[in-house]
Amino acid sequence: MMNTPSNLKYTKDHEWINVDGDIATVGITDFAQSELGDIVYVEVETLDETLNKDEVFGTVEAVKTVSDLFIPLSGEVIEFNEGLESEPEKVNSDAYGEGWMIKIKISNPEEINQLLDAESYKELIGE
Repeated sequence: MMNTPSNLKYTKDHEWINVDGDIATVGITDFAQSELGDIVYVEVETLDETLNKDEVFGTVEAVKTVSDLFIPLSGEVIEFNEGLESEPEKVNSDAYGEGWMIKIKISNPEEINQLLDAESYKELIGE
C-alpha cells in the first residue's frame, strides 16, 4: 500500500502539497515515484519566477521516462531543493521528506480548496 499522509493535499498529477501559511512545499507522491521508477535527475528552471496553477515548473527524469512537473498553486517559486541535484534518488527513498522539490509563495489561497485530500487521492489511485 502506498504512503499517503493525511496532513497533506494532493493533485490529480500525483503531487503533494504541504501548506504552511502562505508557503507551500511541493513534491511528487509515493505513488508517482513508484510508477516512474528510479529517478536520476530533477530539473527546476523556474526559481524566482511567478507561475499560474498547472504551468510546468520543472521535469523529473527517471531511467525510462521524463515527466513534466505542474505547479499545483499559483505563486512564486522561492526555493528549490538543491539536495536533489546530487541525490535525486531521495525522491524515491523519502518522497514526503528529503525528496521535496520546490517551495511556493502562494498568490491565490483560494486554489488550496481545489486540491484533493488524502482520501480523495487514494480513491484516484485505486486504494
